[in-house]
Amino acid sequence: MAANEDQEMELEALRSIYEGDLCFRELSPVSFQYRIGESGDPKAFLIEVSWPETYPQTAPVISMDAFFNNTISSAIKQSILDKLMVEVEANLGTAMTYTLFEYAKDNKEVFMENQPVNTVTSVSNSISIGPPDVPPSKKKEKKEQLSKTQKRKLADKTDNKGELPRGWNWVDVIK
Repeated sequence: MAANEDQEMELEALRSIYEGDLCFRELSPVSFQYRIGESGDPKAFLIEVSWPETYPQTAPVISMDAFFNNTISSAIKQSILDKLMVEVEANLGTAMTYTLFEYAKDNKEVFMENQPVNTVTSVSNSISIGPPDVPPSKKKEKKEQLSKTQKRKLADKTDNKGELPRGWNWVDVIK
């Protein structure tokens, strides 16, 4: 019976910690999803943690089978799961769902460093310079990683349709 009390306490704690957090989703009282990364971030991923009846004395079931993760290679998923399992071993016997989600958030860059970014972010998607019939091989050369501030600046420059104003790249010859 003690395990269930532990689960109930952890469930209440999770609900209060992640209240209003759009990344957190309670699928059932013993199953949770957490999205690591902003939506639209090509390196974002979703972790699902389910508690067996004997949790926290036994390890939770961690899965990355969500459709959200279908762009992530299975090797990367396995590597993330392996690293999370090390964390699980270290925390057996204690409430660890929050710890796992935070660990994944803190290590997102490390987890995803080998993940090829093959989805185009919405910012660079809406700005197309040149004819639309450019072969994909040429587009890949142009693509570069933008920081959050660069993306914000780019979004600020665009109008409501995501297009840059006429003359944004004109050079002022006469100063």
